[in-house]
Amino acid sequence: MSPDNRIALCPGSYDPITYGHLDVIKRASHMFDRVIVAVANVPMRKSMTLFTAEERVSFIRNATAACGNVDVEPFSILTVDFARQRGAMAIVRGLRAISDFEYELELNQLNRVQAPDIESVYLMASAKYSFIRSSGVKELATFGGEIADLVPDEVAKALKERVGR
Repeated sequence: MSPDNRIALCPGSYDPITYGHLDVIKRASHMFDRVIVAVANVPMRKSMTLFTAEERVSFIRNATAACGNVDVEPFSILTVDFARQRGAMAIVRGLRAISDFEYELELNQLNRVQAPDIESVYLMASAKYSFIRSSGVKELATFGGEIADLVPDEVAKALKERVGR
């Protein structure tokens, strides 16, 4: 792949998108010519998502509208296969803690077996966002906690409508 066509994939369930996710996506957008935020239509780590793939894609598109080189697409196949289909040279993931590293190391090894030509790139969470987890945000929203500093306004409103008590 030529240096002027560096495409990266940022895969995840994004249920919902948080400012931590957006921080990684925006930082990746400065490193690559094009970033594709790949929204898992059938997440494997979780049983059901709170928001549909279409809702999650919409939230991310709205939150990244100012980034001229970020696209958002749902996907339902192996991440490395989707990366290949889109011409991505790298898969970008964020790391918050040691527990993330253990999971990502295993995932990286599995991906390397399937696609040794696609590099994994890890961005450390910015300190400001290192504690944010989608599941924690959903729990806060369920019990009426303050989430305005954790997710975009549109997402906060949707969460309160969907799970707020």
